[in-house]
Amino acid sequence: MMTSSLTLGDIADTLGAEVIGAREHLIDGLATLQEAGPSQLSFLANPQYRKHLATTRAGAVLLKREDAQGYEGNALVVPDPYLAYAHISHRFDPRPRAASGVHPSAVVASDATVDPTASVGPFVVIESGAVIGAGVTLGAHCFIGARSVVGEGGWLAPRVTLYHDVRIGKRVVIQSGAVIGGEGFGFANEKGVWQKIAQIGGVTVGDDVEIGVNTAVDRGALADTVIGNGVKLDNQIQIAHNVQIGDHTAMAACVGISGSSKIGKHCMLAGGVGLVGHIELCDHVFVTGMTMVTRSITEPGAYSSGTAMQPAAEWRKSAARIRQLDDMYRRLAQAEKRMDAVTRAGDGSSDG
Repeated sequence: MMTSSLTLGDIADTLGAEVIGAREHLIDGLATLQEAGPSQLSFLANPQYRKHLATTRAGAVLLKREDAQGYEGNALVVPDPYLAYAHISHRFDPRPRAASGVHPSAVVASDATVDPTASVGPFVVIESGAVIGAGVTLGAHCFIGARSVVGEGGWLAPRVTLYHDVRIGKRVVIQSGAVIGGEGFGFANEKGVWQKIAQIGGVTVGDDVEIGVNTAVDRGALADTVIGNGVKLDNQIQIAHNVQIGDHTAMAACVGISGSSKIGKHCMLAGGVGLVGHIELCDHVFVTGMTMVTRSITEPGAYSSGTAMQPAAEWRKSAARIRQLDDMYRRLAQAEKRMDAVTRAGDGSSDG
C-alpha cells in the first residue's frame, strides 16, 4: 500500500535502522543516488555507485556503517541497504488496490466459489468448480479454468491464463501474459507421424511464488508440474511438463527447463540458462547466464559453459581454432606415441 510520506524516524522504526541526521525529515518516494531529490530516499548497495554519494541530493540514504562514516547528509544505517530498500519499497508502491466484488462483465460459473473479499475484474472468466480465495485480485481478462484454485491474497495481473486443474498457493503474484497449465510437449512417433499424448496432470504452485510476464508453466503428463514455495520466475521462462522446482529457487529471464527435470532448493539460474530433460540439480546451485546444462549436478556451487565475450575479430580466430581442436588432439596423441617409442628405444640401447 502506498504511503504519501513518512518521517525518517518512521522508516527507521520499520527497518530497525539507526538514524544519522533529522528523524523528522519527510520522505515521499524512492530514487537512485543520481536522481533522488530532497524528499526521496536512496540506497547504496553496489560499490561502483559509491562515487555518487558525495553529490547526491537525496533526502536520506540507506547505508552500511562504513559508508555512513563521513557522509554529511541524513542516513539510515542498516546491515544490508538493498534488503532494507526491498522492505521499505512496499510503503511507496503506487499500484492501485482493486475493490472487492465481481465486475458485471465477468463470467462466473454457477458452481465456482469466489470469496466475497476477492476482486474479479472486467471480462474475467471463472469456469466450473474453480475456487477464488480471500483477498485475491483477478485483473481484467484473466481466465481461471475448471477446478483451478487461487489461494488467498493472490494477485493476477490482466490477461493471466490458468488452465484446468491448476492449484495456486497463497500470496502468489502472476504477471500479464503468463500461462499456467498449458499442455506439455508430448508426442509419440508412429512411422514418422507424431501422435499426441494427453497431458492429464496439473500444476501445483506453492505459497509466495512470483511468475513473470509471458512465462509458461506446462501441466504434467501424468503427475503435476510442481513449483515450490517462494520460487521467483522472471519474464519469458519456459517450464516444461513434470518439472519440479524446489523452494526459494530463482530464475532470470529466458530460462528454459526441459521436461521432467528436477531443480533443488535455493538455486539461482541466470538469464538464458537451458536444461535438458530428465536431469537433477541439487540444492544451492548457481548457473551463470547462457549456460547449457546437459547433465545432473550433484554438488552445490557455481557452474558455467560457453565462452565469454571478446572482440569479434578475436572470437573468429578462437572459433577457427576450436574447429581445429580435434585434428590438433590427434596429431598431439601421435606425437606422444612417437616420443614414447623413442624413449623406450633409448632405454633399451643404454641397458645393452
